[in-house]
Amino acid sequence: MAAAISVLSPKSTTVVQTIHLLKQPNSNFLRLQSFSFNFKGGGKCKARDVPSLVVSASAGTTTTTAGGSGGRLYVNITGFPFPLGPFLNRRTIRTEAVKDCIWLFEQEQALGFSSVSTNIRMTVIKLKSGGLWVHAPIAPTRECIQLVKELGAPVEYIVLPTFAYEHKIFVGPFSRKFPQAQIYVAPRQWSWPLNLPLEFFGIFRAKTLEHEDLSTPWAAEIEQKVLSSPEVGIGPYVEVAFYHKRSKTLLVTDAVIFVPKQPPECISNESLLASAKNGLAVKLLSKGKEVPQEPVIDNNINRQKGWERMVLQILFLGPSNLLEPKASFSQMSQKLIVSPIVKTLVFSKVPEKVRDWIDSIARDWRFKRIIPAHFAAPVNANRSDFIAAFAFLDDLLGERYVTRPSFQLLFTSIMGKAASYFPPDDMKTLSSLDQFLVSVGAVKKTVSGRKRP
Repeated sequence: MAAAISVLSPKSTTVVQTIHLLKQPNSNFLRLQSFSFNFKGGGKCKARDVPSLVVSASAGTTTTTAGGSGGRLYVNITGFPFPLGPFLNRRTIRTEAVKDCIWLFEQEQALGFSSVSTNIRMTVIKLKSGGLWVHAPIAPTRECIQLVKELGAPVEYIVLPTFAYEHKIFVGPFSRKFPQAQIYVAPRQWSWPLNLPLEFFGIFRAKTLEHEDLSTPWAAEIEQKVLSSPEVGIGPYVEVAFYHKRSKTLLVTDAVIFVPKQPPECISNESLLASAKNGLAVKLLSKGKEVPQEPVIDNNINRQKGWERMVLQILFLGPSNLLEPKASFSQMSQKLIVSPIVKTLVFSKVPEKVRDWIDSIARDWRFKRIIPAHFAAPVNANRSDFIAAFAFLDDLLGERYVTRPSFQLLFTSIMGKAASYFPPDDMKTLSSLDQFLVSVGAVKKTVSGRKRP
């Protein structure tokens, strides 16, 4: 999802400002509502790991809003040319990734009016000060804010780690819930078709995240490295990676993903079943086979089929066979990979700059888990797994970096071949699209992004 929009539908655009509407008690009218929470809490971050636990808000912890959806109403009509759904109702799932230290907040993110959805993730870290550090905010529904409030600590910092529209859109509304929090944003923010300032998105008094900046108030606990590449095409690709030292956790936005076998809990059954229907997309991508039109029954088989179809459309845009997605899905799931879209339309354009960034991450940070902003998290993965996901860069660069030990080079080379394998038939549409975008100047051919001495 993130990758497809980042290149084909640039993230920042002329938009209608997001609004948050709540129902007046004992009334049929909707009104604008804003909350400010001042939390008090403390305690040091502990690095003990426990199995992930989903803690969703119950009726006793949230207030019912208009539509009776337990505080999940959030009206979002932004996004050009594809508005980002759900347009009215966003369920929030909170998961404890590292005990008393890191929490994951997830909501469904749909692409326009299609049946394609994935999850979008906000990560919250408790600092030694007792305050909260928020990475990539999501829609601040009443349910979401209540789940943050339950952590019993004040929000001190709100971080936008990317230029990406689907993450940027929520920073302003989220920050207004916590007016005392400081806002930090990735450099080179941009928008299309008009290059609008951050203030247009409701983001005020934001500071810029700098590469390896030791002056940030969280520098003793969380380090950062910026990938900023203006050479990609119509706009730059910008992503800031973070390393939480105490828990040995790497946070990224779209750099890598891990597609789970089963759909994330935040994706509704309605969305999964809609994707399982044999509609126009399935007819066009069925390899010429007859497409049956039987009704879709609500069962695990059809929900799984819906998820598999969603994943293939998110990763490839036009996969070879949506009618029978299982074979291709099995090739793309349960492994740490770079999304085919990001690989083809972004990272392959500036392989040297990307290689420098990931090598710097692997060299300096001894992480044991990765938390991306989409699909599964946390992912149990180390530096070798991370490097292996980017093995395709070696072929583009025509070189092997001698800075890596030989045994690690051999290991990552073998792993990389598996991680970088994408079904050729599924890649055809994406490859053709890349050629077309290059021909019209929307994206660049492979260029050098490394600064020469």
